[in-house]
Amino acid sequence: MHASPPRKDGERVLHVVQGEFVVSDERDVTLTTVLGSCVAACMRDPVSGVGGMNHFLLPGDLAGCKDNLERGVHAMELLINALLRAGAKRDRLEAKLFGGARMMKNLSDIGAKNAAFAVSFLRQEGIACHSESLGGEQARRIRYAPVTGRAQQLLLGRAAMDVFARELSTAVAPPVDAGGDAEFFD
Repeated sequence: MHASPPRKDGERVLHVVQGEFVVSDERDVTLTTVLGSCVAACMRDPVSGVGGMNHFLLPGDLAGCKDNLERGVHAMELLINALLRAGAKRDRLEAKLFGGARMMKNLSDIGAKNAAFAVSFLRQEGIACHSESLGGEQARRIRYAPVTGRAQQLLLGRAAMDVFARELSTAVAPPVDAGGDAEFFD
């Protein structure tokens, strides 16, 4: 996680990169990430006011995997367990899913596999998915307010793809770019 300095309005932005998760119950915190084929699950308990975000690179289990933090099962379990430790109740958890784009047409569609895994995981765990924006061919910048559950998505245009590639390799703050955007509310 990488924090930006507080903005004039007091908002603290925490950047969640591959293999990380962040949980917060603070109203001034916004979680953000940039996704291509990766998926981010944004979850919260609306009663306790605690929420969080993860960012995983690969679906599936941990068998034979050296870096467990990038695996979906591990990322989802870490996020859920951290939410429960922070006061959330499992039966009240609600989620929003983002990412899973097909970034390279000539390679395996790992984005679709990530998206399918995330949807299936939530269904198996009995966690309600209130909204999702999965698939497509564009990277996304996600902003999520963990206390309120408000999520914003900015689709990154093709011109931003070089910036996006650098983001993945250097884990710097996400770019702001013109493109399609959407806001998801509860």
